[in-house]
Amino acid sequence: MKKTILTLAIISLITVSCGDKKKEDTSKEPQSVTELTVEDGKALFTSKTCATCHQPDVKLIGPSIKDINKIYIENNASIASFLKGELSPIVDTDPGQVAIMKANLDSFVKDLTDAELKAIEKYMHTIQ
Repeated sequence: MKKTILTLAIISLITVSCGDKKKEDTSKEPQSVTELTVEDGKALFTSKTCATCHQPDVKLIGPSIKDINKIYIENNASIASFLKGELSPIVDTDPGQVAIMKANLDSFVKDLTDAELKAIEKYMHTIQ
């Protein structure tokens, strides 16, 4: 009888612990793309130093946001996919520029979620 009570107590404890853990895990799920706004994308664009090289309509170190948008739209390509490393550069393909861009992507954007990258893309698309 004592073994039965002890066994039930252990099973109850495991069930409760697993249930709590499951609740904890779901609260840490990343935000979905729909939860991130253009303003979130603008904040990320600035905080991840993208604005250091890319201005709305002036080429600095990298092409302007307007030029980037134009070429990505013409090629039906995704800026977020490029930032994830899924696409080769299509705007500025000069090897020197590509090396600078790659170093920046590897250090500033590699840890961003898909939702954050899409938010940056949304923000960039607002600049026409």
